Formats: sequence, structure tokens, C-alpha cells
Amino acid sequence: MTDAQVSEWKMEYDVLAALEARGYEPKTVEVSYDLNRIREAVEEHRPHVVFNMLEDFHGHVVFDQNVVAYLELLRVPYTGCNPRGLVLSRDKALTKKICAYHRVPTPRFAVYPRSRKVLRLRKGMSFPVIVKSLLEDASVGISQASVVHDLEQLQKRVTFIHESVGDDAIAEEFIEGRELYLGVLGNQRLETFPLWELNLDDLPEGAPRIATQRIKWNLEYQKKYKIRSGPARDLSDAQLKRIAYLSKRVFRLLGLSGYARMDWRMREDGRVYLLEANANPDLSRDEDLALSAEAHGLSYEMLVQRILNLGIRYHATWD
Repeated sequence: MTDAQVSEWKMEYDVLAALEARGYEPKTVEVSYDLNRIREAVEEHRPHVVFNMLEDFHGHVVFDQNVVAYLELLRVPYTGCNPRGLVLSRDKALTKKICAYHRVPTPRFAVYPRSRKVLRLRKGMSFPVIVKSLLEDASVGISQASVVHDLEQLQKRVTFIHESVGDDAIAEEFIEGRELYLGVLGNQRLETFPLWELNLDDLPEGAPRIATQRIKWNLEYQKKYKIRSGPARDLSDAQLKRIAYLSKRVFRLLGLSGYARMDWRMREDGRVYLLEANANPDLSRDEDLALSAEAHGLSYEMLVQRILNLGIRYHATWD
């Protein structure tokens, strides 16, 4: 495999290498738009478990839940989150409604569907707010311009999401503060990894400290502004325990399984707010989830093995 191919398929390459290092002989199946390939592969290979690395189907991220549901219909164990958990966590507004009902702190928000004009900010909210895609992840559509300070900017940014991303928009109360991530592993019995933090201290003055699409994926930009992630510093045991407790609570409230990454913002006064629950985070060897697992004492190969074990043990409703 060439360097270019490894870069494009980084997560898949890392996971396959880890499985082979553990003595497995994985068979790869590309299912970008054809469900028949799944059925044919299942019938031919009779796998004990499918290691799910699907990020979209037919070019739509929301269809990952349908593919996992299809695996359940075939009664094939799989790794990662179940369909219901993917549905509930994918929709940022639905996640926040469930969490708010159960008193898990989240930013106030308003949804702006593609079919409606933006006439005002929701009652009870105030500027600044951050405008995102309702369903897309990986910071798609997020830039420094996503943080808006008045109605005119809000209207322009919502229109941008509608037209450029092709999705409904959500405007969330902008939480000024630190960007924190916590990995959660398990089905019924859950464990958490060390709290991770995205360091944005060296961004240009006045730039909002948010994880934009450029910050996540542009290596040159990351080097220029010394953007890095690592263990969260200067937090008390009580703060760490609270975030771990809330992350497990969210995992259970949304009915997740396998593994997930909870994204939090922390104000200067120490209050934390759930931004989203990522039920399908990047599993690359050098990404936050794997790095925090390594800090927890799990090598990358052991993390992949644990995820595989959890998939084998999770059997939906056919038992």
C-alpha cells in the first residue's frame, strides 16, 4: 500500500494492522452503496463478527444506522454502536433534548430547517451562538465564521449550512472555554479513559477557540498554530469524576454500545456542557480515542481487541 493510500484510509489501515497483529485474518468488504456485498460476504465467510468502520453509505453519514440495522437483520454481530444509539446521537438537537430532560447540562439551542427563513433567535437565547450542521460530524461546515454575534450573521451562516452542507442548521449558545473529550468503552459495564483536551491557545488573537474543519484536518494549519491534543491539565479530581460520571450517563441515556467519545466545553468557572456524543469516533492509532486509551494502559492492539470482544457480546434482540 502506498503512502497516499495509507493516508486516505488511515483508520482502516490501522485497525486491519492491529487485527493481523493479534493473529486474525480479516476480510475487507467495501459497501459504499451496495448492501448485496454485505450479504454475499456474510454467506461466503460466515464471520464471527463484523468490524464496522463505515462512515457513510451512498455518500450520506446518516445511513450508517441503516447498514448496522441490516447486519442485525442478518443476525451478524458487529462492533461499535447499535442503530438506535446512532440515530439518537447523530441528531444534535435530539441528543440535547434527551440530556436536558435528564438534567445533563447542554447549551441552549434552536434548529433552523432548510424550508424556513431565519426570522429571529429563539426566545431565551442570546448572542453569540455557534451555527452547525444538525447531523454532520467531523466539524463539517464549521469555521471561525460559525460563531455569530447578530441576526444578520446568523441568517448568513444558516443559509451557508443549508446550501453548502445540504442539511438543517442548529444554532447553539456559544460556550466560551476549553474543549474536552472523554472516551467511553463498554456495553452495560462502562469504563472511561483519561480526559483529553484540544489545545487552541496559540490561535490568532480574537479567533474563537473552537474545533473548526481546518483545525481538525489541515496539517499545515495545525503546525502553524501549534494545535495539539493531550491529557487535560489543572483539573481537580472532583471535576474529572463529574465529567466521567456525566459521560457514562449520556452513554446510557442515548442507548449507546461499544465505544463513544463525549465532547464537552468547560467555562472558566468550571461548569461543563455536553456538545455532542460521537457514537462513531475515529479509531485511527494517532487520534484522541486511541491516544487516551493508551494513557489508560490499553495499547492500540488491545483497544481494537476490546472493541471486538464487545461486538461479539452484543447481540441486539435475537437471543
